[in-house]
Amino acid sequence: MTMANSRMTAYERREQLISVGRKLFAERDVETLSVEEIASAAKVSKPIIYEHFGGKEGLYAVVVDRELQTLSEALNDFFAHPPMGERHTMERGVMAFLTYVEEHNEGFHVLLRDSPSTDPTGSLNTLLMTVSVRVEKMLEESFKRAKLPTKGAPYYAHMIVGLTVFSAEMWADNTRISKEELAAYIVNMAWFGMRGIDAHPQLKYEGKAAAARREKASHEAAKQLERERKRLIKEARSQGKSDEEIDKLIAQQAQHFKETHGDAFHDGGDTDNTFHDDNTAVSASKGSSEIRGTDADAEAAADSTSGLSQDAETTGDASAYDVLDDAIDPEVAEAFKNLE
Repeated sequence: MTMANSRMTAYERREQLISVGRKLFAERDVETLSVEEIASAAKVSKPIIYEHFGGKEGLYAVVVDRELQTLSEALNDFFAHPPMGERHTMERGVMAFLTYVEEHNEGFHVLLRDSPSTDPTGSLNTLLMTVSVRVEKMLEESFKRAKLPTKGAPYYAHMIVGLTVFSAEMWADNTRISKEELAAYIVNMAWFGMRGIDAHPQLKYEGKAAAARREKASHEAAKQLERERKRLIKEARSQGKSDEEIDKLIAQQAQHFKETHGDAFHDGGDTDNTFHDDNTAVSASKGSSEIRGTDADAEAAADSTSGLSQDAETTGDASAYDVLDDAIDPEVAEAFKNLE
């Protein structure tokens, strides 16, 4: 034991042990550390550890509690004085968290390792749940002002908090970029993700609803191709074209249609360019002479008002003509355009 250590007051000794413990607990789990190792790092005897904290578990609990308090104070200050604009609020919130990580790197690592068994309420996870609830309230207010549904606010709040925390965790281990640069990355994804948010989101490729939309789009696209093909055949015949010429025109039409509306058809569809509905079937490879249905049927189908584009306008479902499928929801764009 050094002379300097022997002259410490009880308060100074306690603070010294907390500092040493924070460094050790940031690198190793409490279960793998021994009291002997802590005492050796602090240059004190084992009884000193027991005298101040009752053992390594007591020291660990104090370290975790202090770090949670420090982080909580930083975030409470942000929530108590948020900026007026949504973008500014997001930037300041992210910066508040990253500033804690920057200034208390060891403490942040302790919290990341923390798996409390005696007091599960005193953990980083519990604090982040509380933060998520407060972010949720802020999102609800923004959504209401923008006349958007608030049902997804709790989930969006957890996404924003999770994005920030996991990005900070990676950065804490390797600070190759500045705090401001990381904050810009986080805000870039979160802010523009929120600006492009769909008021009524749905999966495009996975799930039952998406499969049903693809099925409908495929059926409607097939009907459209059938109408266009019958019209083509009728016009070609009126011009006196041969069956071979008509077959070639049909094949070209089918290829062009698949290239421009391919997403509307099932994956792994027919390779012989055959499409069918309940009443007719056309195969380019078999020639126009095998088309079932009369010219009157073709004309009626061509003039039908139940076409694909009208279905898309009235139902809002995905279709072969759904060219705005990936566009930003106009309600959301209008609501967010002045927030920056």
